[in-house]
Amino acid sequence: MGKTIVITGAGIGLGRALARCFAKEGDTTILLGRTFSKVQAVAQELGEPHFAVECDVGDPDSVRAAFAKIAERHPKIDVLINNAAIYEPFLVRDATDEQITSIIGTNLTGTIFCCREAIPMMEKGAQIINVSSESVREPFAMLSLYQCSKSGVERFTETLEKELEPDGIRVCVLRAAPMVDADKDMPNWDPDVAMQFFEANLKLGRNLAEQPITQVDNVTCIFRALIDLPPDFKATHVSVGARHP
Repeated sequence: MGKTIVITGAGIGLGRALARCFAKEGDTTILLGRTFSKVQAVAQELGEPHFAVECDVGDPDSVRAAFAKIAERHPKIDVLINNAAIYEPFLVRDATDEQITSIIGTNLTGTIFCCREAIPMMEKGAQIINVSSESVREPFAMLSLYQCSKSGVERFTETLEKELEPDGIRVCVLRAAPMVDADKDMPNWDPDVAMQFFEANLKLGRNLAEQPITQVDNVTCIFRALIDLPPDFKATHVSVGARHP
């Protein structure tokens, strides 16, 4: 029997690829996204019983409303994938209030808000997967806030896993390497900032133009494997990376 899977940031990139993958395999996907038109387009592509819910994960009221709407159709959910994230390079001295609050709010606080609302809807055997980044282990220049938020996600996951273990709910963090989506527009970064980002990382010995990168569709199998783990097995921390073929 298929699972009911809630995916945040499901309108583009990895979130959309996961929704397509799970829907094809017979699961019911619930697509959350801040821009409703994007998640709605994916839901319409997939058809029933899949559906979209507008949700700004960084806003606790928006998250509460989204999960209340989910509960109207699915009082119980099997999997929550916290995928929504903002990835934007900048120097801290140049950061705007919006950049700081949106990155921490979406990447870290948003993960916590979604977990809080999902847990009461979960039973033994359910699972939470929080998406992290390779930059936690291998720091990049100009990504201090992004790295900070993802480090927080990892520590939060480790403690939440212990908290929910008596309830039989598994919690995992998946640390992912760079990936691209052929159907996704390039980031709308200021060209000067993008060049500064490239050059700053080059000084650290990281040539972004030469680093291996994979397609989002190639990563979905890892999530599938985690969701299908036997009930007597768990994976708390998984790292996946790209390689040159």
